[in-house]
Amino acid sequence: MSANLPVSDEVVITCALTGVLTNPLQHPVPVTPEQMAASAREAYDAGASVMHVHFRSQQEGRGHLPSWDPQVALSIADAIRQACPDVILNFTTGTIGRDQQGALDCLRAGRPEIAACNAGSLNYLKARANGQWAWPPMLFENTVEKVEELLVVCRELEIRPEFECFDVGILRSVGMFADVGMVAKPNYNLVMGVASGMPADADLLDILPRYMKPGALWQTTLIGREEIWPVHRKTAELGGHLRTGMEDTFYLADGTRTAGNGQLIEALVKVAEDAGRKVVSPQRAREIFL
Repeated sequence: MSANLPVSDEVVITCALTGVLTNPLQHPVPVTPEQMAASAREAYDAGASVMHVHFRSQQEGRGHLPSWDPQVALSIADAIRQACPDVILNFTTGTIGRDQQGALDCLRAGRPEIAACNAGSLNYLKARANGQWAWPPMLFENTVEKVEELLVVCRELEIRPEFECFDVGILRSVGMFADVGMVAKPNYNLVMGVASGMPADADLLDILPRYMKPGALWQTTLIGREEIWPVHRKTAELGGHLRTGMEDTFYLADGTRTAGNGQLIEALVKVAEDAGRKVVSPQRAREIFL
């Protein structure tokens, strides 16, 4: 672990409430503002201070599809804030291509405290055991121009960007964003478990923090099944902040399926406490994160 990143006994927990394309007819992911608020409250009561929010189509039978309707974003933000006092909202901004106007409109409508900023491009791939692609290969396009456009809006709205890093090159690029003045104090989210990005491997956490700016906040987003839980433990031990939720996994450490976001957060709180970390309140999380 780099000496530049001191370990605090305090930890902020984020819940990623719902994913991008998960079908609510197959998995118990929240879609409507009421469902999002209820699921957020379960996570909040279990120990989460930050809610990472994706928006879904509210049309009948289309809840598996993403939405960039700013009124949907506002309705969901209002519902969660009403259900969870002092909660911190973290909005997704990820668009596959260059056009991110819908995401920017949602930021302006919902005014979250944090915006996820995908910090570099990635060939988004997954191969099946039968030798076929799981989906047609696609480029998750996040050029410097696109990142800078998002950061301008974050500065305008006083939103803290959280840099999503899918590989080591993207992690190092965030440092260069700071070097050239695009951001004053970068905060890192190590996204591990995407098939064409960094694996969910605890050993990587002995290396990656040394490439972060001194004193930076960092956390891990771990995508997978029971194999992610040792990486959560290592994150907690090394001083990182923690995130889980039904965007990232449906599975607890013993391989059983979770009943919902609250159960995942309860499990993550135990990981934090076993590592000697203190899960903070939303009020304290605001002081640390904002």
